[in-house]
Amino acid sequence: MLTWKEIIHFATKGNPTPTKRVEKTATEWQILLAPEQYRVTRQKGTESPYTGALCSIYDAGKYNCICCNTPLFDATIKFDSNSGWPSFTQPIQENAIKYHRDVSFGMVRVEALCNTCDAHLGHVFPDGPAPSGLRYCMNSAAMQLEKK
Repeated sequence: MLTWKEIIHFATKGNPTPTKRVEKTATEWQILLAPEQYRVTRQKGTESPYTGALCSIYDAGKYNCICCNTPLFDATIKFDSNSGWPSFTQPIQENAIKYHRDVSFGMVRVEALCNTCDAHLGHVFPDGPAPSGLRYCMNSAAMQLEKK
């Protein structure tokens, strides 16, 4: 189980090695993705709170990256954080997510990206429920639910 200390270590010292890599040009991503998906994942956008299609869905399955279909989160660790975005306590495996220190908008946060294709997913915070205390606050536009 990942801890906040490990997340900070990854964000500052280097991330776990991904299982595979997917790299495409901006033009290739624009062809593959809907405009909102491209804005969020490739241009580090954020959807408005409570507007994402996956915000209030709790069906069984896996949440995969919308860009490369890499499994990111299991539905069993999704929770209602009352933040307006889908929230999770842990990634599906340690090397699924890449972490970067984000100092945009006058804040210091930890950005969460797909470790396979570098898609911006959202941010991770140390204010989640036990036992990890983590809250992965993700954009619906960055994921697709593969139902069981």
